[in-house]
Amino acid sequence: MAQKGFYFDMTVCIGCRTCQIACKDKNDLKVGTIFRQARTFETGAYPKPGVYHYSGTCNHCANPKCVQGCPTKAMHKLDNGIVDHDKEKCIGCRFCTWNCPYGVPQFIEEIGKVSKCDMCKDLIDKGDNPACVDACPMRAIQCGELEDLKAKYGSESVNELAILPLSSVTSPSTLIKPKSIAQQKDFQEKEV
Repeated sequence: MAQKGFYFDMTVCIGCRTCQIACKDKNDLKVGTIFRQARTFETGAYPKPGVYHYSGTCNHCANPKCVQGCPTKAMHKLDNGIVDHDKEKCIGCRFCTWNCPYGVPQFIEEIGKVSKCDMCKDLIDKGDNPACVDACPMRAIQCGELEDLKAKYGSESVNELAILPLSSVTSPSTLIKPKSIAQQKDFQEKEV
């Protein structure tokens, strides 16, 4: 089965965080736990300041460090490339949280275990989109076979941003259409 992935279009994202709310609702997440996080960044400087938004979650990497760091194999890849987590096997050691360069797996204090985005695999199995995809009013997020996404959006997308770890570390299954290459180069590490 082919690798599933996400496509994110920064040029149309308005930073409304509806994707983040839909994810929290779908996964019944408590305050402080976020699987998909929308962030806003300032770019440039006077007289040409700018802003852009980035909505990120698990990249379901081809070479996931969280899987490599899991001693019980609770963190594992499915045949379709989704990086999944088996709560029954999880011992709460947090090795996956330390190994993921994106900071995606989160330790849930109440249950003493880790959890993370599973790309709404239950919805995908039924032929539906992940909750974040359908919730986005601007249709900035797409999900599908990574090769199909590359064929459709590859010429206008990257998988490197100044705010993200180098893609060579994990080979993320996420394509991003940056707001502009100039703004990406002018990135200031100032989250709004």
